[in-house]
Amino acid sequence: MKFCAVICEYNPFHNGHKYQFEQMRKLSGCDKILCLMSGNFTQRGEIAVLHKNIRARHAVECGADVVLELPAAFAVAPAEIFASGAVHILSAIPEVNALAFGCESGTEEDFLHAARATLSEDKQFKTALKENMKDGTSYVKARTQTVLSLNSDVDEALLTSPNNILGVEYCRAILSSGAKIRPLPIPRVGGGYADTALFKNFSSATALRQALKSPDKKTLKLLKSNLPANVLRDLTSYREPPYKEAALSALLLKVPEEVMKCPDCSEGLENRLRGMVKSNPSYDAALGKVVSKRYTLSRLKRILAQNFLGLERKQVRDFLASPLYCKVLAVSRKETPEILAALNRGNYPVLMRKSDTGSLKKDALACFETDVRANDLYDILTGVHTNEFESVIV
Repeated sequence: MKFCAVICEYNPFHNGHKYQFEQMRKLSGCDKILCLMSGNFTQRGEIAVLHKNIRARHAVECGADVVLELPAAFAVAPAEIFASGAVHILSAIPEVNALAFGCESGTEEDFLHAARATLSEDKQFKTALKENMKDGTSYVKARTQTVLSLNSDVDEALLTSPNNILGVEYCRAILSSGAKIRPLPIPRVGGGYADTALFKNFSSATALRQALKSPDKKTLKLLKSNLPANVLRDLTSYREPPYKEAALSALLLKVPEEVMKCPDCSEGLENRLRGMVKSNPSYDAALGKVVSKRYTLSRLKRILAQNFLGLERKQVRDFLASPLYCKVLAVSRKETPEILAALNRGNYPVLMRKSDTGSLKKDALACFETDVRANDLYDILTGVHTNEFESVIV
């Protein structure tokens, strides 16, 4: 058996994702699709529009063979840790041969070449990086400037376009870990990653989430043309949970020294955020006051999410260096025995029921407990009651 994997959020699952499945089967040479999906909180520091079990079921109903959970510690982390954590899990499954990802441009070799360039941090690179950060530019942007200035043959678009940036991070993680996984870039169709406009068939998840907040008659028609029927059905009663208010409260309840330990927090951001929240009780207003050339909105939202979930920088780094687990969220009924057999041939325990957690060691157990906490907090905010082991056989 050969898995083509994809690291995803499906927040929500839409036509573009279904198209990606078709391309994965066509181009990868693999016979099964494995999704490693974020749980109830996402990489932008937001709460998911639907529970992870529902989103996992949507993926299997629309063509995936199995959906595993990307631990919350990695799901709400910056791109480098998000990618490294995902590859850390995928590389433990011998049958994973390829990793597909959406991109704006570039070939497999283009992405690998760009990744190698960003990994080559010699003395000249470090000097140039330090110089590029002097004016307040963020580390990621300064690194991009440095790589491009020292490597004229690297395609700038690979380091500046949203999906391409993540694709390069996946390739960095593959190269750094020595994983025997082939990167498979698949060009996006329709709306761009951050595009807020609704298109006829292929709108971005960003645009769809925005439309869900205030759907009028025209918007509902466009949602219907962009979403598979099973996804639309589960979104008809969507109500935005009070996550923003909860995240702000969690920030004020912690002392600055605790907030400072969050993976994305540095340079006194904990004090600046707390100060702005006290004087601007609105989530959007408070973050808007802190956003700058160095501190992006996504980073600030991740800090709030990391604090809300109780994540610490050192702990997340420990998880990256430790054997973890493969938590099954959904699996195709007709493929279940074969797929579970393949997963069990891997290096990490497969979690399908509570008793399976008995094999988890110290760091793996701590990582899993973070997933449980994220699930419990999601339930409280949405008013639903779920079981952490409601793995779905579709």
